[in-house]
Amino acid sequence: MRWVAAPLLALVLAGCGGGTREHGTATLWVTRDRGAQVLYSGTVPAGVTAMQALEQKVKVSTRYGGRFVQSIAGVSGSASAQRDWLYFVNGIEADAGATEVRLHPGDVEWWDYRSWKGSGLSVPVVVGAFPEPFRHGFEWAKPGARVVGSGPAVARLQSLVGRGPNSIVVDARVPAGSASATRDGSVVRLVLGVRAAARLAADPTAFRYRYEVGG
Repeated sequence: MRWVAAPLLALVLAGCGGGTREHGTATLWVTRDRGAQVLYSGTVPAGVTAMQALEQKVKVSTRYGGRFVQSIAGVSGSASAQRDWLYFVNGIEADAGATEVRLHPGDVEWWDYRSWKGSGLSVPVVVGAFPEPFRHGFEWAKPGARVVGSGPAVARLQSLVGRGPNSIVVDARVPAGSASATRDGSVVRLVLGVRAAARLAADPTAFRYRYEVGG
């Protein structure tokens, strides 16, 4: 059945579970078409599950016994159109169901309604949650990075993300305004053109809601 392929990342296991609420807040974004349209952006309490946070702020419907997020804010997935809701935490594609993921202070939960045709099904990491995942990590991604390159943006970017196993490369050989993130095993690699690096250093939210940025 075709519906099985798309909801791999939007599956939710039955039951919300308990747990002690953490102090602080997390962030919830709901967008369409790779972040082109923002349907919701706001804060949610830390300590709740990703599913609980979503249901607190927007209308949600599910199918298949609650295991599949069918619609958010009235926008419904479609097997025939090959479009569904998929989600990230801290810019990392979530492998677990939304009732399994518990939000910590500072986390960014991001649901996006988009096509999953061809290579669009899996997008392991995106740039639009910067300075995540470098601040807090998620699942396979550990926090921190080594920023390499030249120019005044390098030191500022390093101060924003902290030191760790990932890499941020300011590369004069790529288009100056470009920004793209990839997964290499358990490491995130963010490659920035010099102008993109300067923009992020000046404003860490410059590429908010973007999967990647062209030159």
